[in-house]
Amino acid sequence: MFNKQAENVQEGAKAMVEMLEHFGDPAAGAEKIKSLEHAGDLITHDIMTRLNQTFITPFDREDIHELASTIDDVLDLIDAVAARLVMYHIASIKPGVVDLAKSVSEATGKIVGAIRVLEKADHILDYCVEINRLENQADRQCRDLLADLFDQEKDPIQIIKWKEIIETLEFAADKCEDVANVIEGVTLKNA
Repeated sequence: MFNKQAENVQEGAKAMVEMLEHFGDPAAGAEKIKSLEHAGDLITHDIMTRLNQTFITPFDREDIHELASTIDDVLDLIDAVAARLVMYHIASIKPGVVDLAKSVSEATGKIVGAIRVLEKADHILDYCVEINRLENQADRQCRDLLADLFDQEKDPIQIIKWKEIIETLEFAADKCEDVANVIEGVTLKNA
């Protein structure tokens, strides 16, 4: 079920990159992401239901709960970015925002890889290190985007809109790092 959840999050991140690269119909892109987010909520609910019905779990219950919740948070933030792009009537994408979305997408790909080897713990820490690297990259991209935004944009309303969009996208990268931290904790507990 974690594989299914992680793959769904990766699909959401890819849909965000696609939405930003081809920004002709943002409402359609946001709707696709919303449907993936809804599917993710159902998967998370199924994981929690199974957790409550299972006597013996493969690892600690609280770790299962935290991992499922944290993975779900990544897609919730991606959905929040898509919704803001539509709600704020964004006409065009600022340079560099696609690169930030690609960093998030890459991090979700590493989450998929880590989840696939979770039971074997085979090179799992390599995935966690790479997710942390991508989160650091996203931090730098966010800082650069915000600096450019404040240097180049003169309309305070646009600054507010874009600052929120950029920071929410970067927060999705932070949540990817949170997922890596949970995976690392599970791996070290069960080593």
